[in-house]
Amino acid sequence: MIEQQIELTSLKFSHRVEAIVEAFSSMQKDLDRERKVIMKQWTKRGELIEQVAGVMVSMYGDLQEIEGVELPDLGVYSSLTMERS
Repeated sequence: MIEQQIELTSLKFSHRVEAIVEAFSSMQKDLDRERKVIMKQWTKRGELIEQVAGVMVSMYGDLQEIEGVELPDLGVYSSLTMERS
């Protein structure tokens, strides 16, 4: 029992605990950096998708105006307008 107490308070044990804490801390920092990068990429892609969707909806409306009739529902148009609203 006394030997176990000495071992738990030894410098060697302390270094092991420090190494574990440092490893976890390093992994957490890496994960946080990766999350920031991925979130930035997702935000950029989302903005581009919104931009393309807006152009497509506008172009579809322009075509209907030029033709003077309502164009058939292409499905894609409906999904774009529903996602934007």
